[in-house]
Order: sequence, then structure tokens, then C-alpha cells
Amino acid sequence: FMKVIMPHGTTTVIADPHEIANVAGAAGIRAMYKLTDELPLRVLFMLPSCVPATPFEHSGAKLVAEDMEQFMHKSRVLGLGEVMDANSVINCSQEMLDKLRLFDKRPIDGHAPMLEGMGLNAYRVAGAFSDHECSTYEEVKQKLATGMNILLRIGSAANNMDGVLRRIAEEKLPTRNMMFCTDDKHIEDIRREGHINANARMAVAAGIDPIDAIKMASYNAARAYGIRGVGAIAPGYKADMVLLEDLKDFKVKQVISRFGRPYTGEEQIPSPILPPQVFNSVRLPEISKYDLALRCHVSAPVIKMIPHQLVTELVYRDVERDENGCFIPSEGMVKLAVIERHHATGSMAVGILEGLGIKHGAVASTVAHDSHNLVVAGDNDEDMLMAIESLRECGGGYSVVSRGVVLARLPLPIAGLMTAAPVNDVLEIQQALLDALYSLGAKRDSDPLIALSFMALPVIPAVKLTDEGLFDAVNFKFIKYN
Repeated sequence: FMKVIMPHGTTTVIADPHEIANVAGAAGIRAMYKLTDELPLRVLFMLPSCVPATPFEHSGAKLVAEDMEQFMHKSRVLGLGEVMDANSVINCSQEMLDKLRLFDKRPIDGHAPMLEGMGLNAYRVAGAFSDHECSTYEEVKQKLATGMNILLRIGSAANNMDGVLRRIAEEKLPTRNMMFCTDDKHIEDIRREGHINANARMAVAAGIDPIDAIKMASYNAARAYGIRGVGAIAPGYKADMVLLEDLKDFKVKQVISRFGRPYTGEEQIPSPILPPQVFNSVRLPEISKYDLALRCHVSAPVIKMIPHQLVTELVYRDVERDENGCFIPSEGMVKLAVIERHHATGSMAVGILEGLGIKHGAVASTVAHDSHNLVVAGDNDEDMLMAIESLRECGGGYSVVSRGVVLARLPLPIAGLMTAAPVNDVLEIQQALLDALYSLGAKRDSDPLIALSFMALPVIPAVKLTDEGLFDAVNFKFIKYN
């Protein structure tokens, strides 16, 4: 990851390791901290606040305030990571309040899509100082008015910032409390488009002053998170800087990294030493086609995907059913299943997904935010079962199957989330996965792998599927199919 982003000018990242924490708990956090200690890239951490993201799903681990205390003294730990369970904050859950109190004097990242009014005020009073989930200009403006810092996000699936940036420029909204971030941006997209420099490029193209864009990419973030000595070129600051070709395309000429030396890409990186808790993380019971059956009414609730966004829409569609009253995929609707994969509990749920677009096949992933259970979607049970078994065999990752053949598979043996394989090898397989999905009819206007991985995240509206059932992420309740 470092070798991909540093050539694009990123010298510091603030990471929230809640992905691996949801699989391996505190051991996963310790591993990530140790692995990033002596890199040319400065890696700072926000401790995961929501493991699991909500009480309405099963993850591989659970973290409470006491589990976090062991990390508080570490020099590269800044504060508390994105507080996704806004409902627990607003309703004063004791477990959540304990975490917020622990970080009372430190930055607390927010995660509050579409939260407004008194709910937003309560969330802000509880300590959340930032948000990266704004999808409209009005949402940006309202959250700025509460004193929040806004991170303008560009990812592979969440990529709707252009219109928001244009409104910011047109309305001359002050940008001093705005900064940039990425969120689930694929490696090939970073190589092609850039990293934070791509956000700056988009901002300038939208009409933001180039100097403001540079501050949003550097100084504003350093100031917001209290990172001393970086974010500006001035006496007393570290030699941590980027030389650019121009202030339009933000093409990078040279990077001066964490140790005050030009980054060459030839720096030696120690081989990772990982704890056993992060391996062999895919533990499933036997799954049959009967487990994938979904009894429903003729008019059934459906998760409708929205291109370029992580939010979904709850719609009701008249669906085809067999003689037993079970859903038959048709008319752009496929079957979606989420299976608990950490402890082989057998907890699983099946739903209906619209907008993925695939026919005659299935796709499965153990990257399924944030509990990272196994998510699988397809238009027939046989291919769905083969995709599930394919990931059981390799210890997790992505798999695309059609007509009984595995078209492409990317093993991710580290927690079912990561691999130590060379970047170019990963890119080649990842492209094969995307090509396979496109050949089955997946829409090319957004990344289908990342889009699928967010269909199980119950803290982003409007409706998602967890291993416990179809979840209304607006009203925080389950929706029944029959």
C-alpha cells in the first residue's frame, strides 16, 4: 500500500484498523501497529470505536473501552475512530459512553450519514468532531454549522464529490474546516487516478482555489488532528513535503518522506510477522441450497443499489416465486446472502438485491464491512454455493463463479481481508475478477466488488443485510420477508 500511495504524494495516513479488529480483535490492532512502525510512510491510528459496528450482527471479536486502554499511551494513536453506531450515541448506550469518555480530550471521528437536526446535535455534543459521509452540499453545510470538520471522500464506490465540490466553490463556502480522505479505494484506481492528490485535482477542477485545495490536503488535516510539525513548509516543521509539476493536475515530481529523505520506492520493508489469530479466519458450517431459500410475499422488500454511492434504497417489488413461495431471481434482482464466518455459528440471512446486474453466476467476498462475514450474491444457488466453498478453501477473499466454473479468485489469507502477495499480482487477479463480473453483466459505472462489500454494513442507510436479517438502517429495526 505504501509503495502505491507515496508516489502520489501521500506521506502520512490516519488509519482506523476496525476491519482487522472485527476479525481478530486487539491482536489485529497490535499487529497493524507493529507492522507500520519503521516505514517511510507515517502511519497514525484512530482506535476502532465500533467492533462490531452494531449489535445487530455477529463479528469475529468485540472491543469495549477496557480493551482500548492498552493502546492509549502509544505515540502513534491519536484518538477514537469513526463512531458508526450513532444510534447508540444518541440513546446514551453505557458501553458507547464509556468509549467516548475515554477519549474525551482527543479527536473522535464521526460517521453520520444523513443525520440531521436534534440527532446531529446530540451526536456532536457527545464528542464526534468530524464526518466523512456527506453526500450532498446541504449535508456538508449543516454539519459545518455544528462545528464539525468535513472529510470530502473519494473512493472506488463512493465517488459523488464532484457536484458537492462545485457547490462549495459556487457558494464560496469557507474550506478551513474541510479536508480530503479516501475510503475503500482500490489499488488500481489509486495507480490510475492518484490518492489524496486526486481529491485536490477534482477540487480545483470544480472551482476551488488551488491554495485552498492544498491546505485541505495537508494543513487542515494536520491542524484538525493535532499532528505537530507537518502540514506546512515553515521553520520548525519537519522536512515532509511534495514537489508538484503544477497546481492543476497535481502530478508529483518528488516526495520528501517521514525521515527527511527523498522517497525512491526502493526502500526495504521488513517481512511481516503476523499473529496466528489473523489466519484461518473462515469458519463455516455446511451450507446447502435449502439454506439459501427465501420465503417471501409476492411484493417483497428489496435492497436497491445506487451507483457511485454506499447508501441504498428500500423498495418493494413484485417478485417471482416457486411453488413453495420462495424467491426466484429475475428482472435484475439477485439473491443476496450474509453468512457468519468467524465462529461457524450457522447464523445467516438471505435477501433480495437490485442493481448488481449479474446473470448466470455468483460473486462472494469475505470483505464485507464491517463485521466481514461472508457475503454472496447470485442468480442461482449452485454458483452461489460454489463461490462460498471457493472462499472456504482459500481462507477468504473474492471469488466469481459462472455455470459451475470459478472464473477468478483472489485469496486474502490475512483475516480474509489482506494478502502479502506482490501488488502487481494482486492487480492482475483483481482485474480478472472485475472482467469476470462485467462479462456476467455487472454495471461498469462503479466498482461491483466494493459495492457488494457494503451491502452488509448496517450503519449506512437505507437498508442492508446482516447475518441476522434485513436491516432498516434508518429506523434501526429488522424487516420481515413473510
